[in-house]
Amino acid sequence: MTENVWTRWPSREALGQAGTSRPRRMIAWVVRLAALGFLLSTAFHGSRVHGWVAVAGGAGVVLAAFLAWAYYRTTLQHRLWPSLACMLLLLGLAAAGQAGGFQGPAFVLWCGCAVSALERLPLAVALPTASVALSSYAAVNNDVWLTTAATTAGLALAGYVLRLDAEARGNAQRLLAQERAARVAEAESAALAERTRIAREIHDVLAHSLSAQLVHLEAARLLIERGADREQILERVVAARGMARDGLDETRQALSALRGEMTPLEDFLSQLVGTTAGAEVTITGERRQLPAEASQAVRRVAQEALTNVRKHAPGAKVQVRLDYSDRQVTLDVRDFGGSPGELTKAGGGYGLLGMRERAELLGGSLEAGRDEEGFAVTLKVPV
Repeated sequence: MTENVWTRWPSREALGQAGTSRPRRMIAWVVRLAALGFLLSTAFHGSRVHGWVAVAGGAGVVLAAFLAWAYYRTTLQHRLWPSLACMLLLLGLAAAGQAGGFQGPAFVLWCGCAVSALERLPLAVALPTASVALSSYAAVNNDVWLTTAATTAGLALAGYVLRLDAEARGNAQRLLAQERAARVAEAESAALAERTRIAREIHDVLAHSLSAQLVHLEAARLLIERGADREQILERVVAARGMARDGLDETRQALSALRGEMTPLEDFLSQLVGTTAGAEVTITGERRQLPAEASQAVRRVAQEALTNVRKHAPGAKVQVRLDYSDRQVTLDVRDFGGSPGELTKAGGGYGLLGMRERAELLGGSLEAGRDEEGFAVTLKVPV
């Protein structure tokens, strides 16, 4: 439910000094000091001010300054009754000053009370308070009625304009705070997304490499327990070492990618295919720079697909086809023939599940399965 405009306080941002420029703060202090100086000069001006009258005048000025400070603090805290009490005491002090012959300070207090009430109090309270203050001023003012009317109208307008200006400043402060909070949340979200991406890259690289090493080392252990000959055991150890070396190379490539130091995708695929016997690569469409995430997805899927070929169908011929179209890039990896590998039953580690997850994160798709001639993996990523 919307708060009633008549009972709504100006916001704390509007009543406070946060967001106020230094020149404006200096001007405000100059005005305050000038008003205080005027009060003091008029309170002690003239030969009639001496003795206890002077003491009373000085005490009145000090009390007015204290009440003004208290009024500022209570309105800043949106405390209605203490604020009203301070305002009524200031009006009473002005009336006492007028009765005691201090007309100048009384005028300043009445005018200041009217302006500050319109600026800092809810309108339902500000309007009656300002009316009382301006009526008191008009009642004792000796100027012609037209001048008095213009002065009171100008003071009322000044108080309302100050209120609108403070509200505008307060709204700007709130919007700025919201914008800063949104930027912090955005930065945190970006950092989380980046950490997720790094974790995914590390997982993609290490999962299949370490799982393959584990298979070779487990096979070597079984061979040792069965008393197999040295050559068979050595073959497994050498294979595990090769997988470790490949995993290290892939980790370096992943770190380079995270730093934005990736080699062109076509060169990467050519190098990757060159390490697999019987594999060839075909690139169609207009070659162009892909976004980092899309490029990494193609690289990782190609790596995983060729690793699966070596693992599950060694000796098979492999065709890698990369097609650039207007709205997406398509990677197709197909193998033909080849005998079932010794690691076929060892599990795929991250495997197809990880490839599919990577594609879906980018709004793409991945299809993998057997066809009439072998096994096919097709990745489609929008760019």
